[in-house]
This record gives sequence, C-alpha cells and structure tokens, in this order.
Amino acid sequence: MLDWERNWRGAGVVFVVLTIVAFFVYGDQPKLGASPGELLSFFHGDRTRILIATVIFCFAFLELLWFGAALSSVLRDAGLAGWGAAATASSAALGAILFLRMAVRAGLALSIADLGHLQVTSGLADFAFALTVISCFPAAMFVMSGAFGLSRAGIISNRFFWVGVAAVVLVLLGGTTWASDGFWAPDGAYALISQIVLFAWIAVLSGFLAMRPSTAQAPERTAVPAA
Repeated sequence: MLDWERNWRGAGVVFVVLTIVAFFVYGDQPKLGASPGELLSFFHGDRTRILIATVIFCFAFLELLWFGAALSSVLRDAGLAGWGAAATASSAALGAILFLRMAVRAGLALSIADLGHLQVTSGLADFAFALTVISCFPAAMFVMSGAFGLSRAGIISNRFFWVGVAAVVLVLLGGTTWASDGFWAPDGAYALISQIVLFAWIAVLSGFLAMRPSTAQAPERTAVPAA
C-alpha cells in the first residue's frame, strides 16, 4: 500500500531535483540590468525552452508546498503546533513568491517581450530578480521552523540543529543582496550560494524525514500483544 505520508515527507527531495532539471532547461538568463536587446533575444529566441522549464518549475513548487505541509504535520504530532504553523506559513509564502517570479518570466517569454515595450521588458526582468532576494526571508523562516521545531521535539541531533542555525543565517543574508552588480548583487555569487544552502537543507531534511516511520505504522510496531 502506498505510504502517502512518507511520500509527502520526501517531497523536498523531489522539489530540489525538479528545480535543478528546470534550471538547466531554462538556460542562462541575461544578468541584472541587461540591455533590452539581450532580454528580447533570450525571452523571444528561447521561448519554447522557457515555457517547458516553467511547467517543471511549477511542479517543483507544488512539491515544496507538500513538503511544507508534511513538516508541519510532523511538528504538530510532536506537540509543537506553533512551529508547525510557522512551517506552513513560511512554505506558503515562499511558494507564492516563486510562483509569481515564474509567472513574470513566463509572461515575458509568452508575449510581453514581443510587444516592443523594451522598458517594460527590462523592468519586469529586474522585478523577477528582486523577487529572488525577497524570497530569502520566508525561506529563512522555513529553515528555522524545521531546525528549531525538530530540535525541540528531539527528532534531530544537536549537531544537525546547529547546521540548521547556520543555514538560517546564510539564507537570510541572501535578503541583503541589493548591490547593482558583483558578488552581492541579486544575480551575483552570494545569491547563488544562499539558494544552494536552502536546497541542500531541504533535500537533507526531507530525506531524513522520509526514512522515519510514519505515524500510521508506528503503533503497529510498538503494540504489545495481549497476554
């Protein structure tokens, strides 16, 4: 019988895998402040590839929401409803921002970049980068809800907890990458590092939770036969 609870806990791994696949399909987008000609060449010339990547990205975001719900369920079962609510709220906020960012880029590829409104195209492309920076705040809260909540529940080790604390700080710093160019820009190296840390944390935590027995199975293994 299919164990849906375990599948939902493992949805974080699926989210990361699908995101990586979609990233390679999507291609290398022009950097922040790129010329209208570069943006038009990318969004119009690679339209089919971008729209295919959009579908894969959106499936990935759904998996993120499933994992957020699974993490919330684990925390509620452990008697930590507050941290569970934090996991639900932060994953929902992160998912909403990611869907909005993808909608902007898909819209550019679908028709906006073809309309000749070069300033609108440039503005929306930069707006999508701004959403990447903003997404770091609910992402950091999501990591925090897992690290602090699961630690208080005694589900993860103290060492894993401190790794989570470090991940919270590194992801949160991604929300300060507002430089116009260079290492600390929205499309700079640190923004990528922050996202890698987030993906690594989600993948490891999801894999760990997926290997734990589901609550539906636990009573059957611990029950003591009647004398």
